[in-house]
Amino acid sequence: MKSFKTKRKTQQVSVVGMGGIKFIRHGLESFHWQDFYHLLFTMSWAKLFGAISLAYIVLNIFFACAYAIGGDCIANAQPGYFPDAFFFSVQTMATIGYGAMYPTTPYSNFLVFVEVFVGLLGVAMATGLMFARFSVPSARVLFSKVAVICPYNQIPTLIFRTANQRNNLILESQITVTILMPEITPEGHNIRRLHDLKLVRSNTPIFSLSWMVMHPIDEKSPLYGLTSEDLAELEASIIVTLTGLDETVSQTIHSRYMYMNHDILWNMRFVDVIETLPNGDRKINYSAFHDVVDYS
Repeated sequence: MKSFKTKRKTQQVSVVGMGGIKFIRHGLESFHWQDFYHLLFTMSWAKLFGAISLAYIVLNIFFACAYAIGGDCIANAQPGYFPDAFFFSVQTMATIGYGAMYPTTPYSNFLVFVEVFVGLLGVAMATGLMFARFSVPSARVLFSKVAVICPYNQIPTLIFRTANQRNNLILESQITVTILMPEITPEGHNIRRLHDLKLVRSNTPIFSLSWMVMHPIDEKSPLYGLTSEDLAELEASIIVTLTGLDETVSQTIHSRYMYMNHDILWNMRFVDVIETLPNGDRKINYSAFHDVVDYS
């Protein structure tokens, strides 16, 4: 059988996290300029501040060199003296204009024109990027570190729980659970296919404290008849996605998690973490959120 390989550009290795699992992606093309905004949007705050600071310094050095080449083109500055040219560039780019130094030749006036234009664009882009990053809504949703399989209404049931860690409500919350398992087609293609898991309740109008997510393992379930050894052999993984409307910012938020086969405990149940107080209030103990005990 002949095989064909296409020529690829410079490749890179990237790591994508999902829950407690990391996926190492190899063989993709290297960075593309169309991804520049996405890169700035997803990099850490420390790297972003470092990149902006570096760009600011490099631009000022570039214009300072241009002013220094012009000789005696800046009033009250030593001709060709780099520090004076650099700090004049800083004042110009920031549109400070102290008045002590100012352009005196057509050459320096043209450079000021170009630098002010570049500075305005740079400030607008940096400000927009900062605002966009701060305004993106985020969720603080806690998922139990493990999932359990135990009887519920006399039916084996896959159970895990999730909680809202903020002191507000997530409205119209919806949760989707799928299982990823390998499958061989009649033609011999080895693929990994997603199967939806039907839940006892897949949505809730108000998500405030804790949500026990349950999937009955009946005849229609992809998990029907499987054992823990079967899941380990299949290297099955369960993918959970949760979406809802944050009542504070009135925007859609989402969260995700993944359970591997070794995160699924059989014949165990979760410790009860919700307590009803005498006055009718509800108390939830998050310190025991991940705890399980033997089913009895």
